[in-house]
Amino acid sequence: MAYRSRWHDLADQVLAGDPIGPEAARAILEAPDDEILDLLAAGFRLRTRYYGRYVRFHYLINVKSGLCPEDCHYCSQSRISTASIERYPLVGPETILAGAARAVELGATTYCIVASGRGPVDHEIDRLADVIADIRRHYPLRICACLGQLRPDQAARLKEAGVERYNHNLNTSEAYTPAIVTTHAYAERVATVERVKAAGLSPCSGLIVGMGESLDDRVAVAMALRDLDVDSIPINFLIPIPGTPFADRPPLPPTECLKVVAMMRFVHPTKEIRLAGGREVQLRSLQALGLYVANSLFVADYLTTPGQPPEQDHQMVRDMGFEVEPPGVMLPYP
Repeated sequence: MAYRSRWHDLADQVLAGDPIGPEAARAILEAPDDEILDLLAAGFRLRTRYYGRYVRFHYLINVKSGLCPEDCHYCSQSRISTASIERYPLVGPETILAGAARAVELGATTYCIVASGRGPVDHEIDRLADVIADIRRHYPLRICACLGQLRPDQAARLKEAGVERYNHNLNTSEAYTPAIVTTHAYAERVATVERVKAAGLSPCSGLIVGMGESLDDRVAVAMALRDLDVDSIPINFLIPIPGTPFADRPPLPPTECLKVVAMMRFVHPTKEIRLAGGREVQLRSLQALGLYVANSLFVADYLTTPGQPPEQDHQMVRDMGFEVEPPGVMLPYP
């Protein structure tokens, strides 16, 4: 009789439309390392049901760097950071348009426009709305904005300009949030995601792994994202940047990171799961295995830190037998 692991039984449950609960999610995080291949193989069944063998590439541009009044302990752009980074106000439209061209060149289908700060002021929204309309006329890109907290009218303005998706990460559980930031509350992040949805924008929200959070915190944020019914979930891995309070956080075992990615796929079988910032730092040589359960990547650099060369991302996708999702496909499958 063929061996069948408990993870394939769990995948059967999920594929039958029966969501897993917190206990099963925690069990995934506690899986022994010698079960990791079985776990990924089971998660691969969920990934391929909804996303086939495509990998979606996202490309981001930091259009406003530093100058942020928040005290997020993981962030090089916060007011308490002494990290050596570029600091500049909102860049001009030529720079943003050049970023769109670069996104297409690298095979990205989603262009993420990111600005530091608690939230945008109206003249910044107006400037971005004008250039976003230009991008939509000239490039086959889905536009995702990440500008901090939004008012309902600002969300509506971005929607009108052609933004399809808005990112605002929960980052961690409600219980652990005070350990990573004190200048805003978890409820404010949830409220922004809800405003985004109300405006008809696709909600993107994820987490950061490796900030000292517990397994229960990881489960809690996964369940909270499910309650919010977000469409896209970036899984960031802490980059311990010198000059930030979390600079000395030790790296996680790559297998621990893979279990988080697998858990998110089981909790969110139909959603876009992205290997995001810090994958090179924390997953290291096991990055490619993450594609068995994740279906998208950030390509090239992050906000203030470099990623691996884009050529390596393309090679990794090919080596795994996947292909980069072309423009116009825009899964998930029904």
